[in-house]
Amino acid sequence: MKITMVKKVLADGSSCKKCDQVMQKLEESGYISRIDEVLEARENDPKSQGAQLAYVLGVTKAPFFVVDRGEPEPEVYTIYFKLVKEVFESAR
Repeated sequence: MKITMVKKVLADGSSCKKCDQVMQKLEESGYISRIDEVLEARENDPKSQGAQLAYVLGVTKAPFFVVDRGEPEPEVYTIYFKLVKEVFESAR
């Protein structure tokens, strides 16, 4: 299983507030070690990796998580607590 987090970077170069909050929760809980990759969706760069992935998946919220379990379609989570419940806690 591969978990990718996509966080938004605003035009001024700062991270979005919600992305910072979720990152802090990941670090405090220890779940940050379960994140395999963090991509940036740069507000002023539609070609950034995170922005491209958001476009392909049709996601308009940040942060979001892509869980690849080897199935044809990856799972997308836009709600942190749902990711925790369905992915992190269910894997215990």
